[in-house]
Amino acid sequence: MKVFVFDLDACNGCHNCQVACKDEHCATNWLPYAEEQPDTGQFWCKVDEEVCGRVPHVRVNYLPHLCNHCDNAPCIVAAPEAVYKREDGIVIIDPRAAHDPEALVASCPYGAIFWNKELGIAQKCTGCAHLLDDGWAEPRCVDSCCTGALRFGNEEDFAEEIARAEVLIPEAGTAPRVYYLNKPKRFIAATIVDIEADEVVEDAMVTLQRIIDDEVVAEVRTDELGDVWLENLEPDRYRMRVSKEGYLDLHQEFDLSEKDRSVPEMRLYRVPAAV
Repeated sequence: MKVFVFDLDACNGCHNCQVACKDEHCATNWLPYAEEQPDTGQFWCKVDEEVCGRVPHVRVNYLPHLCNHCDNAPCIVAAPEAVYKREDGIVIIDPRAAHDPEALVASCPYGAIFWNKELGIAQKCTGCAHLLDDGWAEPRCVDSCCTGALRFGNEEDFAEEIARAEVLIPEAGTAPRVYYLNKPKRFIAATIVDIEADEVVEDAMVTLQRIIDDEVVAEVRTDELGDVWLENLEPDRYRMRVSKEGYLDLHQEFDLSEKDRSVPEMRLYRVPAAV
């Protein structure tokens, strides 16, 4: 059984996979696998870009979306006469079989099925089944990936990666066959400054605790630019303490339940001189 494995750390956002999918399926039909993909309105492989934080602390994450070729595919339940799963695990919507395109579109929790109004059919990624059946080892999207972020192959060959990977919308219970490695969690980033001296504060100790139980989840020091990055955090509420000899301790709380947090300037103040 085939699987897709995507490593977010390796993706540079080139969109080659998205372009290759369009190149393979637009203006060309691959019957009996699929009719041609429209030039606009559908992306059988689409790379979403998420900009997190704010200047100067910015991370850009890329996440490709395609059919998950689920083992418990809701689209098959919605139209068993038109949707089938191949022995290699690829799920195909037969473009020649009668089906309700709106019901099929609504059945997919990943938004990976599209309604071609002109043809009156539902369409999606085919895993380039026509190429696989012609001897290709992988779909065009994978073949075009210049960094090796997107891979395809036999499930047993990816057993180690799958064991530590995540899937999208696990609560849907669809048993998807697209796995994601190194999905980013939340982060807090800040630049610690001595505003009176007009300089950054190097080597300050930054301690981060979860508010709910006071557990210390990170202890790091600011770098030569006064920056600190606290990454791989769960969406929770945290309390930060910044301390350095000669300065008053700084305390600040952060709520990461909705998004990452970036503070371009956190000010440390020197201990007042004795009178």
